Amino acid sequence: MTLSEFRGVYPAMTTPFHEDGSIDFQTLRTDARRLADAGVDGLVPVGSTGESATLSHDEHIEVVEAVIDAVGDRVPVIAGSGSNNTREALSLSRRSADAGADALLLISPYYNKPEPAGMYDHYRTIADEVDVPQIVYNVPGRTGRNIEVDTAVELAAHPNIRGYKAASGDLAQVSEVVERTRDEEFAVLAGDDGLILPTLSVGGRGTISVVANIEPERTVEMVHSALDDDYERAREVHHDLGPLMRALFWETNPIPVNEAMAIRGYGPGNVRSPLTRLSEEYRADLEAVLADLEPLEVDG
Repeated sequence: MTLSEFRGVYPAMTTPFHEDGSIDFQTLRTDARRLADAGVDGLVPVGSTGESATLSHDEHIEVVEAVIDAVGDRVPVIAGSGSNNTREALSLSRRSADAGADALLLISPYYNKPEPAGMYDHYRTIADEVDVPQIVYNVPGRTGRNIEVDTAVELAAHPNIRGYKAASGDLAQVSEVVERTRDEEFAVLAGDDGLILPTLSVGGRGTISVVANIEPERTVEMVHSALDDDYERAREVHHDLGPLMRALFWETNPIPVNEAMAIRGYGPGNVRSPLTRLSEEYRADLEAVLADLEPLEVDG
């Protein structure tokens, strides 16, 4: 499958684990098919929500291959392949592309906190070497460094850098990136679930979303309604999803979403150390939030 543009809903998939910490590939494949059946526009395995930081490089590629195997050509697969080590990110990106990934999601270098010139060189190196569409991922709350707007705009000029996942929480910054890249084949995608609708309102084209794992149909309804300029319907679904969007970040992502997956019967809910299962004080409240979501009613 060839991606002509990034548009719509791309769940940031969880990685299911057995009790012993090994990857539950059967559940992973089942979950990929469930999400594709729900009408999402693509899948994003092995990102932050997929606990990429605790996967070995071989496991990382095995997860990408399993998701591709499960969905075939039904939806594109965007593999997380970022690292704070440019050589490592390049290796993961090459291996992911060779495994059949349609595109790549690259978190910005974390911990070592490069200056803008280093940030630009990091992304440019991978884009020059790996010929698939790539999404720059800005999440300073995890990385300790914001991707400056000027850097994002410079990167948007590269033919392989086709998107920007915005998870800074700064809507003014997101709006400026959209404004200054309008003439490029470049999509700004919401990375904060609570800001999906505001991001779309300033010209964003979709979302890489946590809540879409649990409520893919609702997330698709909200995003595509907004993309079709039906903001009344989009706002309605946004507010329906609001309590769950907030609940999924009561503790560190992906702890709550894995617990929600278990409550819904979509996965075992296990996470890898140093993460832990959701605190008991939150589980009953999460069950209540999920129980309050009635089946989605769609016109027609």
